[in-house]
Amino acid sequence: NSIHIDLCSFNLHFSVPLKSISVEVSVNGFIADVSSTLTYENAESNPVEAVFVFPMEDGSSVYDFHAEIGCNLIEATIKEKQEARYDYDDAISSGQEAFLLEESDESPDVFRLSVGSLPAGQTASVSLSYVTELPVQADDALRFFLPTVLCPRYTPQGEKNIYQLMPFVPCDSVPYSLSLNCHLSSLNGIASVKSNSSLSPLEYLSDDKTEAKVSLSPGFQFDRDVELLIYYSQAHQPTVVVEAGLSTAAEGSLMGVPLVMVRLYPEFSRFTEESLTKNGEFIFLMDCSGSMKETMKWECNSVRRIESARDTLLLLLKSLPFGCYFNICLFGSRFKFFFPKSVEYTQQTMESAMKKVKDMDANLGGTEILRPLREIFRKPCKPGYPRQLFVFTDGAVGNIKEVIEKVKRNSAKHRCFTFGIGDGVSTALIKGMAKAGNGHFQFVCGKDRMQEKVMQTLRFALQPAVTNVALNWHVPDGMEVVPVSETPTMLFSGQQLILYSQLKGKVRSAGANPSQHRAQGRNQSWAGCQPTYVCVFRLTAHRLAAKSLINQMEEKKEEQLLTGGENENLKKNIVEMSSEARVLSPYTAFIAINKESREAIQAPLIRRDIPCGKCFYFHAFLIVKWGRSYSERTVCQECSADEKSVRQSNDYKAGNWRCDNECC
Repeated sequence: NSIHIDLCSFNLHFSVPLKSISVEVSVNGFIADVSSTLTYENAESNPVEAVFVFPMEDGSSVYDFHAEIGCNLIEATIKEKQEARYDYDDAISSGQEAFLLEESDESPDVFRLSVGSLPAGQTASVSLSYVTELPVQADDALRFFLPTVLCPRYTPQGEKNIYQLMPFVPCDSVPYSLSLNCHLSSLNGIASVKSNSSLSPLEYLSDDKTEAKVSLSPGFQFDRDVELLIYYSQAHQPTVVVEAGLSTAAEGSLMGVPLVMVRLYPEFSRFTEESLTKNGEFIFLMDCSGSMKETMKWECNSVRRIESARDTLLLLLKSLPFGCYFNICLFGSRFKFFFPKSVEYTQQTMESAMKKVKDMDANLGGTEILRPLREIFRKPCKPGYPRQLFVFTDGAVGNIKEVIEKVKRNSAKHRCFTFGIGDGVSTALIKGMAKAGNGHFQFVCGKDRMQEKVMQTLRFALQPAVTNVALNWHVPDGMEVVPVSETPTMLFSGQQLILYSQLKGKVRSAGANPSQHRAQGRNQSWAGCQPTYVCVFRLTAHRLAAKSLINQMEEKKEEQLLTGGENENLKKNIVEMSSEARVLSPYTAFIAINKESREAIQAPLIRRDIPCGKCFYFHAFLIVKWGRSYSERTVCQECSADEKSVRQSNDYKAGNWRCDNECC
């Protein structure tokens, strides 16, 4: 560990050009519009290229990027990603100032910001803006989440690892600061705001409490992700956002026509405990990789992630209905099941499982989740007992897209519920698996509200589905409603649903009136009350709808790749939609070049990688003990057990190992 800390101190001998991050958040109902400004200063004698890899909430729609150097405002344009990279490389090799923002190829919740050829003594401000939907928590709070911790992620052998060369420093040694101001607006009234970080007192800006503001207290340490829980007075009130199109957009295009965004958060009072199903096969997939040894928070006396996951699992085990079936699988570089196949939930099997859970530890190596998933999906389902998969992980996974696709391809056989344990968890993995498996996700950052979250997830798994969901529109003559997102076939009490639709045709009267939202289940019906209407003018709904369409096309493209085919038109359509809506996609990037600079910079360019805050237990263990990334170590060819627990095979010189585990 001392060696790794010395290396970090060595990195910090150089001046880090990123000085501060300022975040302005505007929350309007269930949507957050976020603008982040990063201030850079080159205090060195040579020009610098600063590279910053940082996390972002999964599902965010990045729609603006620009920079300011001196009095020059440099607006970015969206281009196909490889073309943007070429332009950036050409610019900095020519001594021009250039800025590049792109989504990681490996994970949609990780972004890379490159600031090139920043002259000695020069200051630059780089701003990016995005909009995102706010998910609902177990206690009806809306959750705004600003990731500030980016943990190293285990990458299976042979996969590209973007985290291998990233610099990390202790949380209290991050050389830049963070400020955050949040403006809140809701016609339903703002009851309160809570956070895992220190905040200024909530200040109401109107007598009816429909507007308020709050700020992050100074001195943030980058030892946790920032979480704001926003409570409204009428949490279940349906909301409709009506937004006019962009007059300069092409006629009939997504951005050129009016758009309606409908948000439903139903509460079916007739669904009681008696209506919950008692049948089900519950499989709990528990992450016991080495990174789970890290603490939930940066403080030394904080509980470890494995302990938090253990407490969550124990609470679930105690709450299962008698007569169901269950099994538990622990995974890391290898995996093992508690029982050869799922067993009936009785007092005896529950006590046996709980005893084993109490003894489990984070001692199974890397976070290799695909192998146990394949084994779970390979096992036949028990007729009459729908399979419910619960996944507990800190999200230190590099092959996120492959994992999500595996869950999606088997979604007809099961539902998937995910628990993200600790700060720095991959929101793309936790959200993506739950969405692909028609389930629900939760983030556990400590013992706060753990019981509420666990019981809400279990109720989702046990409650009957509401079917025949329909959205009935009443629009003026001459207009039609064209859905952008598909209406789901089922809905659950306490589940948030957000739908996007275009309004096409000639408007002869006031906007559309989606007056009734109906669903039916077990001879019961529900009709939404009169919704709250919100008119917005910043193209928020359009950008979120564009992101939704891009995600749908990306999913189709991934499906085609897995089946051995590829439709290049889908990639072309994604790039076109990204350019039209100015929304970042996996195949595009924002590029900004300062063409006002009169003289090219001639001095040698020095690269500076901006460090992220990180607790060092597991990361130092990997980097220092072996001197190379985990994915490069020798592993068992069958179950990926590491070389400390395997024996040599006859063909050791060929790099093949075979371990003593029963599965091999």
